[in-house]
Amino acid sequence: MPLDKTGIAKRIAQEVKDGYYVNLGIGIPTLVANYVPAGLNVEFQSENGVLGMGPFPFDGDEDADVINAGKQTITTLPGASFFDSALSFSMIRGKHVDLTILGAMEVSENGDIANWKIPGKMVKGMGGAMDLVASAENIIVAMMHVNKAGESKLLKKCSLPLTGVSCVKKIFTELAVLEITPNGFKLLERAPGVTVDYIKSVTEGNLIIEGEIPEMKID
Repeated sequence: MPLDKTGIAKRIAQEVKDGYYVNLGIGIPTLVANYVPAGLNVEFQSENGVLGMGPFPFDGDEDADVINAGKQTITTLPGASFFDSALSFSMIRGKHVDLTILGAMEVSENGDIANWKIPGKMVKGMGGAMDLVASAENIIVAMMHVNKAGESKLLKKCSLPLTGVSCVKKIFTELAVLEITPNGFKLLERAPGVTVDYIKSVTEGNLIIEGEIPEMKID
């Protein structure tokens, strides 16, 4: 069955390596800090000037004064640092972030990402994502495969205003793990119980399927 947001975060956490500096976007990416494998030394960064974010707080544990760049409440670990945005963005633009995990409303088969605006409906603002997509070399996306109407969000070409061009490396959805290749979305893994045919039916962009596609291992 399809994963929930927690399941997506758990699967993405497996991509985090020891010693990494990781930027977490808002939404699903924030949950990744809760599921990093034990024994790894990882520093989570937010572009508003936080280095050393901890697990996402449970209801009742929030501190309204400690927030990420998307104004979500967060926690910090012992030794966490707080600094101004100029220093934070120098870390991003200087390519000192090993992994960037972003949310998205659309991703195209060549790695374009749209995650900041739905004309006439919503303007989240581009914020630090503009710098991240221009500077980070390892960008993965956490998103839902389809929108509320059941329409694909993995497209041949994004219909919404772009945040970045040809910058996404991998996508993790409730249905699948996919890699961006010169020929389109390459299916790497599928959610437990989800068929390849179903993933194909809800992926508008070109989907590359090679051999048997294994199920994700979450726990």
